[in-house]
Amino acid sequence: MYSERESQSPHQRRGSIEVICGSMFSGKTEELIRRMKRAQFAKQKVEIFKPSIDVRYSDVDVVSHDKTAITSTPVDSSGNILLLADDVEVVGIDEAQFFDDGLVDVCNELANRGIRVIVAGLDMDFKGKPFGPMPALMAVAEDVYKVHAICVRCGALAYVSHRLVDSDKRVLLGETGEYEPICRSCYNHLQDS
Repeated sequence: MYSERESQSPHQRRGSIEVICGSMFSGKTEELIRRMKRAQFAKQKVEIFKPSIDVRYSDVDVVSHDKTAITSTPVDSSGNILLLADDVEVVGIDEAQFFDDGLVDVCNELANRGIRVIVAGLDMDFKGKPFGPMPALMAVAEDVYKVHAICVRCGALAYVSHRLVDSDKRVLLGETGEYEPICRSCYNHLQDS
């Protein structure tokens, strides 16, 4: 017996875009992996992509800070996702903030094809500014899920990924040695001092 979704042609499936956003250490990648593994368990055809520059934990896998992992395909640009996402039902994209602005059109195209698109990424950079294609993705998404880390300085909900190393580069891959999640009040206090 086939489920209703399995019996639908690709033109009958309802595509959508889901965005998971927040600061570093908030659980974005864990949530992406959880949703992708549920789709795999439901025997849906899935493909997961990440930017090829993100080699912090693995060259190939998407890996969360707590070491949960899922196999992915590293790509150099958002356009490659369209080429590689053939014959799938669910597409996962991690670290979306590192992709070019074409990612928004790619996600829309996939959703228009009837594919469920799940995107995870930082909504703001270390200066508290909207990051890469994330604001536009949140605008076109059917569902936006914001997750929060806890401020390491006061215990409130974190607002931004505060950079601990001296660098003005917008893209600086890092972990706990380079970034910490802090709340708005602690962030503003640091900016004023």
